[in-house]
Amino acid sequence: MSAEPPTLPPVRLRTEAELARDALAAPLLARAVRLARWAGPGTGVGAGGELVDAQLPAAAEHLGLAADENGAAEASEAWRLAVDTGLIDVEDPPQDDDPDAVGKAAPGENLPLVTGGSPQDVLSIWLDGLEAAFADATAPVFDDLADLVGEDGSVDFDALDWDPEAEADFLDGVLANLYLLSVGDGHGGTDPAPVPLPALAASVIVPDEMGEPTDDVLEQVSEAMMRLDDQFRVLEPIGIVEYRPVDEALLVEAGEEAGEEAGPAADDEDVTRYGMVRLTPLGLYGLRARMLEAGVDAPAIGDLADKGADALLGGVAYYPEAAAASEVGLWLARRGGTDGAAAELLAAARGTDSQAPLRRLHCQQALALVGAEAEPAVRAVLDDPELGGLARVWLAELGAEGVPAPPESMIFWLAVDTIAAQLAADGDLGELQDLVEGLAGRHSGFFDEAWRVDHPATADVLDAMGRLHSDKKKAKEARKAAFKARSRKTS
Repeated sequence: MSAEPPTLPPVRLRTEAELARDALAAPLLARAVRLARWAGPGTGVGAGGELVDAQLPAAAEHLGLAADENGAAEASEAWRLAVDTGLIDVEDPPQDDDPDAVGKAAPGENLPLVTGGSPQDVLSIWLDGLEAAFADATAPVFDDLADLVGEDGSVDFDALDWDPEAEADFLDGVLANLYLLSVGDGHGGTDPAPVPLPALAASVIVPDEMGEPTDDVLEQVSEAMMRLDDQFRVLEPIGIVEYRPVDEALLVEAGEEAGEEAGPAADDEDVTRYGMVRLTPLGLYGLRARMLEAGVDAPAIGDLADKGADALLGGVAYYPEAAAASEVGLWLARRGGTDGAAAELLAAARGTDSQAPLRRLHCQQALALVGAEAEPAVRAVLDDPELGGLARVWLAELGAEGVPAPPESMIFWLAVDTIAAQLAADGDLGELQDLVEGLAGRHSGFFDEAWRVDHPATADVLDAMGRLHSDKKKAKEARKAAFKARSRKTS
């Protein structure tokens, strides 16, 4: 039942039905679906499955796009996505000497799933589209493709000065940081704030230990911003982000002011001109899916709702308070918030391993959500050496009558267990110091008795009290008590 901190805070996702609606509303996928329904036996495609140039004006017109190069490019992009996601199947052109030979298009096997499939079906199609958009975002820009193609038809990537793996890793790192910034507010990313593009670029360029960035590092950040500006413009139509691009006037200003370094101005209004990006709810879902596929521990609120109490208490051990309460609430809802659920929580809170104090802390918080229905189960453990103190505190907070006074040994055991839980949670240092000084101050001769407590964490807790207590005399007493506790354990 041990717990390890997850790599990322838990995300709060929308329901699959809501996410599927968001996916179908994403501009690029919506256009791909419309083209898949528009395509027919007379629609010609090239050898790579692309829509032939002669068909692009009609495709753009069907999508309501401008009758120019931009409209044709957007129609071509939507067509490629339809092919990549199985909304359109293409038949290769006949293998003959006719250079004008074209293949044909037909509805793909995934097209009926758009309206007749489940939300999971729609999201699976969208995830394929996200992968295709990611590949487009990390692809190089060809000025003259003919100069890069060898006699055997292969592309000379060295001539491009482009490393596909490095480019993908860079964008993956940026998106991972954006995800962390979005879910790290303790509420799971329900309403993440837009992130300035310079700050996002700096998060993957500037070393953590660097104080003032050097001119070279600042130049790298500026270059990264320009790369990200292009990449987010590509990613936005698939619905993963809301993006305010870099103000093109800035590029003109930077060119006119030779020798003067362009950088974000001090006020927020100017910072927004350098680009602002925010993950959408669909983006949170998509990035989490990609990270899970890559083996990253990226929990979501609700993951533990169908698991046992031991998995619940271990899983929420390092969750932010609001996220932990939500997870416990979902877990209880599946069980009806009954006395049986309370008994299951209490059983899972037992133990002498290093994470047991933290489980007991979260058990007490979970029981508060159960309410008065938990009272019978809590009273049943009043004589339990590990849970009796917790039970008395909980019953007192409930206002229950007839709660027996705890023996002195239980008071000291609970004090050690409480501090051990806070140490394991790695919480606010000031709050922990107040807890330490409060416990030591309420009990006369605390350290004379605390070292005798038969708790696995006694010595470590006393060591911590020695470090945290502001009274030098008390701190010394705590360190001496920690030494006695270790000597007692080894004797």
